[in-house]
Amino acid sequence: MKVIFMGTPDFSVGTLEALVKAGHEIVLAVTQPDKPKGRGGRMQYPPVKETAVRYGIPVFQPRKVRTPESIEELRKYKADIMVVIAFGQILPKEILEMTPYGCVNVHASLLPKYRGAAPIQWAVINGEKVSGVTTMQMDEGLDTGDMLLKTEIVLEEKETGGSLHDKLAEAGAKLCVRTLEALEAKTVTGEAQKESPTEYARMLDKSLGKIDWSRDAQSIERLIRGLNPWPSAYTDWNGKVMKIWEADVLDTDTEEAPGTVTAVLKDGFCVQTGRGSLKVRSLQIPGKKRMDAEAFLRGYQVDAGTVLS
Repeated sequence: MKVIFMGTPDFSVGTLEALVKAGHEIVLAVTQPDKPKGRGGRMQYPPVKETAVRYGIPVFQPRKVRTPESIEELRKYKADIMVVIAFGQILPKEILEMTPYGCVNVHASLLPKYRGAAPIQWAVINGEKVSGVTTMQMDEGLDTGDMLLKTEIVLEEKETGGSLHDKLAEAGAKLCVRTLEALEAKTVTGEAQKESPTEYARMLDKSLGKIDWSRDAQSIERLIRGLNPWPSAYTDWNGKVMKIWEADVLDTDTEEAPGTVTAVLKDGFCVQTGRGSLKVRSLQIPGKKRMDAEAFLRGYQVDAGTVLS
């Protein structure tokens, strides 16, 4: 098939590469504009652009893909289908209906669950046992189009947002290739979505990572895993931001207030929560790299009775 590929971050790259290797003709890669990065403000290519350039695929980076000029640019390529994965802009009806096979989206959840911008992290935060990827025929709604194919991934006990991201990116790439084959062979028909049983998977921001120690230990531990590696879960320790990367749930409760360090061990320290305790195993403080709690405790004083907030 002649494909216009729309995507931006790392999550999209595997699917672009899989389509190339499957023999599809990627006539255009559409991605977000380059952005300045670092202190020098040097312009950096989005990951999809880097990959497209490597394969010699033309690149189009409109600030707004819905303008008449952008729509006409897309029309020039006479594609059979558009594949959209984490592109970052809402597509108008003119683009959705431009090609014979329409626009197929690769979404990182088992729709209709977790429609929205951050389905991977919310699946971990909410304690889902199974997640996956869905391909769907896009419509004008937000992740509401007819479902085509699905694949499931069972979450491991210590699954993080980062580890699930990588698994779903790989699974999504394979599923997208299968979906295009099925569409071409006319062996798949769309299935209408029902109401979503979950809340909209809203975009992540740094404020979400602020740990509320009055919550139960399991919920906090899932938040830590879900926001690893970004934006990370954190707390205040002696006026400094302490990022917490790994923690274990303990059934023990004490009389101490939530956020109070109740015990300091060789390989970590325990914190009382609203229900149960957390043993902090890996953390990071400003100006330092991530370290395990044992290494941290060799260099810094943490006493029982210290309050994290």
